[in-house]
Amino acid sequence: MTVMAERMSQMTVEEFEKIAKFAAAESDAVGFEFIDGRIEVKGVTDGDHSEIVRWLQKRCMQTRADLWLYAGGELGLKVEGYRKGRAKPDAVLAADGNFAGQGDWASPQGVLMTVEVTSYDSDTDRRDRKEKPVAYAGAGIPVYLLVDREAGAVTVFSAPDPEGGGYRDSHTVKFGEVLMLPDPVGIELDTEVLQNYVR
Repeated sequence: MTVMAERMSQMTVEEFEKIAKFAAAESDAVGFEFIDGRIEVKGVTDGDHSEIVRWLQKRCMQTRADLWLYAGGELGLKVEGYRKGRAKPDAVLAADGNFAGQGDWASPQGVLMTVEVTSYDSDTDRRDRKEKPVAYAGAGIPVYLLVDREAGAVTVFSAPDPEGGGYRDSHTVKFGEVLMLPDPVGIELDTEVLQNYVR
C-alpha cells in the first residue's frame, strides 16, 4: 500500500467534506462520495441518464403529489450507518421541504427512496450494485431503486435489515415490464420507456 493510499484509508469524514466542498467549488465535472472508507468519484452524467431521472421525476409527481424527487445528484446524504459515509444519489424521494435548513450533507431522515442510474464505467458494479444497497439500508432508507442500464433491468431493494447489512427484499424486472415500488413509496412504474435510454 502506498503512503497516499494508506493516508486516504485513514481519512475522517470531516477531511472528506472539506475536499468535496473545495472540488465542488472548482469544477462541475465530478462529484465526490465517501463510501466504505474510500473516496468515490462520480463523473458527469450523460443525456440518457438525465432522461431516466426526468422520467422518474415526472412519474412520481403524477402519482404522489405529496412528495418530491430531488434529482441531479446535488443532494448529499449522510449514510452514517455504513462506515460514516457520504453519498450523492442520482435522486432522492422525500416530502416536499424535507431538507430545508440542512447543509451540504443532509440527514437521511424522511427519505423514502434513493435512486441510482448506472453509468458506463468500471466502478458501477462495486458502487451501485454492491456498496450502495448496504449504505442506504444502513442509513434506514426504506427503498433503493437501481436503474441498471448495462443489464437492461430495474431492481427495487426494500426492507432495510440493520443486522444483515443490506435490504431483506429485492425484485428485478427487465426494461419493458411493470414494477411496483413497495410502501412507503407505493408507485407503479411501467419501464418500457427505459429501452430508449440505453446504448
